[in-house]
Amino acid sequence: MQQAPAIGIDIGGTGIKGAAIDTATGEMLTGRHRVPTPEGGHPGDIAAAVAVMVSGIRDELAENGSLPRETAPAVGITLPVVVQHGIARTAANIDKSWIGTDAVRLFSDATGLPCLVVNDADAAGIAETAFGAAHDVDGVTMVLTFGTGIGVALIHDGCLVPNFELGHIELDGHHPYERFASPKTIEREGITIQEWAKRAERLLEHLEFITRPDRFVIGGSISKSSDEYLPFAKVNVPVVPAHFRNNAGIVGAAGLAAQAH
Repeated sequence: MQQAPAIGIDIGGTGIKGAAIDTATGEMLTGRHRVPTPEGGHPGDIAAAVAVMVSGIRDELAENGSLPRETAPAVGITLPVVVQHGIARTAANIDKSWIGTDAVRLFSDATGLPCLVVNDADAAGIAETAFGAAHDVDGVTMVLTFGTGIGVALIHDGCLVPNFELGHIELDGHHPYERFASPKTIEREGITIQEWAKRAERLLEHLEFITRPDRFVIGGSISKSSDEYLPFAKVNVPVVPAHFRNNAGIVGAAGLAAQAH
């Protein structure tokens, strides 16, 4: 990763968060900005919210002396979709009109800056590989981001296999399984975190059986409570919390954007 500051924006089904990142270390150079995802999750509304956030982050960079306002930063943006050559091919927890949208052009036009767009879990996987729980780890690591949905990134010897969307599989009659095992079920169904963890453990048990990873990394906001549900007794390989917790997508998106800038 290059040393120039870059901006990472992580778009989820319920919130949009972002910050400027020192891409040499993965550390934040600004505060963490967050706004709710616009109701409905339509492309134009999300792009407008992202443009406002990017402008605010640039102002903060200029104020703290990290990057002059006239200097255009690299901007990386995550979406909960399969991204191929900048085009959104699926839509999970956002409006279906995203399918077929040229997301790179949409965000570049909205922000006035060159943007890179990547799957949200893939960005988290990149961050954990560069600086976090999967750094210098040989073999196969599977990074799962538990949020509104469940994202999955597969890392082999430090290299990403993109768009590995296994949170959408059918398991035990639940399709997609992310609807049953997302942390949102804690609030939606009034279950405990331990009850939720049994559902998550079942997913990892199944993914271990079909993909044989060497370790799992648990990301998303639920990872900060990992001492309440780890270890998973039915999973044979190590399961560890993400180093960047719920900020991994921001860090990974910024790093990828800096590389491409």
